[in-house]
Amino acid sequence: MVNCLTMIPEIGHFALIIAFCLAGLLALLPMIGLYHKNDVWMQAARPIALGQCFFILLSFMCLLYAFIHNDFSVAYVAGNSNAALPIFYKISAIWGGHEGSLLLWILIFSGWVFAVNVCSHQLPLVFVAKVFAVLGMIGFGFLLFLLTTSNPFARLLPNYSMDGNDLNPLLQDPGLIFHPPLLYMGYVGFSVPFAFAISVLWGNEQNMPWAKWMRPWVLSAFAFLTIGIALGSFWAYYELGWGGWWFWDPVENASFMPWLVSIALIHSLMVSDKRQLFQGWTLLLSIIVFVLSLLGTFLVRSGILTSVHAFATDPRRGIFLLEFLLVVAGSALLLYAIKGNKFSNPRKIDLFSREAMILFSTFLLIGGGASVLLGTIFPLIYDALTSQKISVGFPYFNAVFIPFMIPVLILIPLGPLSQWGPNSLKSMATKTGSLGALSIAFAFCVSLFSANPFSWGVSLGLGLGMWITLGTANFALIKIQKQGSIKRVSLGAWGMIFAHFGMAVLVIGITIVSNNEIEKEVEININQSVKLHDVEVVFKNLNTIEGPNYIGHKGHFQLEKNGQTISDLYPEKRIFVVQGSKMTETAIDPGLWRDIYIALADKLEKGKWSARIYYKPLVRWIWLGALLMAVGGFLAALGRRNTSKW
Repeated sequence: MVNCLTMIPEIGHFALIIAFCLAGLLALLPMIGLYHKNDVWMQAARPIALGQCFFILLSFMCLLYAFIHNDFSVAYVAGNSNAALPIFYKISAIWGGHEGSLLLWILIFSGWVFAVNVCSHQLPLVFVAKVFAVLGMIGFGFLLFLLTTSNPFARLLPNYSMDGNDLNPLLQDPGLIFHPPLLYMGYVGFSVPFAFAISVLWGNEQNMPWAKWMRPWVLSAFAFLTIGIALGSFWAYYELGWGGWWFWDPVENASFMPWLVSIALIHSLMVSDKRQLFQGWTLLLSIIVFVLSLLGTFLVRSGILTSVHAFATDPRRGIFLLEFLLVVAGSALLLYAIKGNKFSNPRKIDLFSREAMILFSTFLLIGGGASVLLGTIFPLIYDALTSQKISVGFPYFNAVFIPFMIPVLILIPLGPLSQWGPNSLKSMATKTGSLGALSIAFAFCVSLFSANPFSWGVSLGLGLGMWITLGTANFALIKIQKQGSIKRVSLGAWGMIFAHFGMAVLVIGITIVSNNEIEKEVEININQSVKLHDVEVVFKNLNTIEGPNYIGHKGHFQLEKNGQTISDLYPEKRIFVVQGSKMTETAIDPGLWRDIYIALADKLEKGKWSARIYYKPLVRWIWLGALLMAVGGFLAALGRRNTSKW
């Protein structure tokens, strides 16, 4: 028994090899079946896909066993874990580095393949065979990458550490237990619409309701990606100690770009489904969103970026991923160039139709995504050409990205409130004129009567948020009246309502916190206080602490208002023993209307400490808005389940 347990890493490695072989079969056998019109060969894709999922899961469980049982003879375990690490961080340490996070990527990919297997029995066999063949090719490429450049089961025998190097202290946080899996669920989920799009182009499936089949997969991937991005933003907010929620970090941008394009894809799919328009554009967006997901994988794992989010420094990995990205993107776009024109529809579209508004919105979203892409990769290209480093930050993104988004936000209520086909300008003005006037009045009143100086930026943000809120509420009332009852409104409609309300909440939250937050960097001693907005922050005392793998100090700050204590906050400054890293653990008094945020910085002379204290109005509306959008995505996906026959 002991010998078997010591061989578990080898079992995991062997399981990956078997999964790699099965991925090759999954890519090959359905194509042979299609060529020979042999149903048996095409149907073989289903058991092969299940087998691939099983062996990838087995491999992941073997790595999990190695982490839980402190098998530091495995190089990846030794580099990312420690005997004193709490058990839940040992589990999340699996995706704390390059090799394990890539294995998680492949595990989640196999989960999506399994979902396709379960949910596609009512689709035509020929179409499903093509989908499995494409998914097999993707799985084959990533498993080849894992086995040849990123083996998570490589040994350190005969000499290895008995304790391990420990997990990166930044990653020793509950948020990092959930953030990467959910983010990958979104990233990898777009492989399914990509496979559908390639299958449609491959077989010239103009007459099949492929848009209806594809839409639930896009909505689900979008919802998962939204939650993943929001969790990453929230983690950066409370863990990194700088008080911000978005940094335009290249790795943050890597997930943001496919998210933007996925919104365009969702709306384009709706038109393709209901009106049989924009089908070529929809297929192209399906390709672009997955290519951007692969680009994000390349940026994170190639070693060309330096970021707290990034993995890997081996240039061989970057070359492999770049070649894989070029093969996937090049072959998909070449197929689209050859077959895409067969899906064009020359039908005339009225300027004030819902179709036109959706099309214009998708163009703007693509433009916004392109501006983010340019700001992300330009420093890398400039560095490669000149060997000089430059940074692109807030000024660029605020100046270039925001102008694309303002008209998108204006169009959000107009689309649902308009009709398919021609709409007169007069009827549109009648429906939305009062909503626009109320939105403008609200924005100006709040800006004029707030304690801060008048700001056109704040007025614009608040006006757009209220415009979306009123327009969405009006749409909801129209739907309820038309159906005669709230219960009779479809899940798809509720999904749209939740998502649009979420965007309104997000816009208002971003506007207020970006323009009205208060930040103070102070040098403070025990029993001293600092005034922050309407709250007195008192530094009560400081204690030494000792954790399972760290030592440090814990401060006690008391929040007082009108002489009454309203909260006690305990920020920490930790030193992780193995790596010697210093980390800040912030303390936050949360609320729907404001956060008070304290981060200990450094110890100074005469017993003083430097600290950062923030007042963050409506900051939690940002993540509440993201949650509402994700709920909307899931509701819309469920609402399509019965009608899409998947």
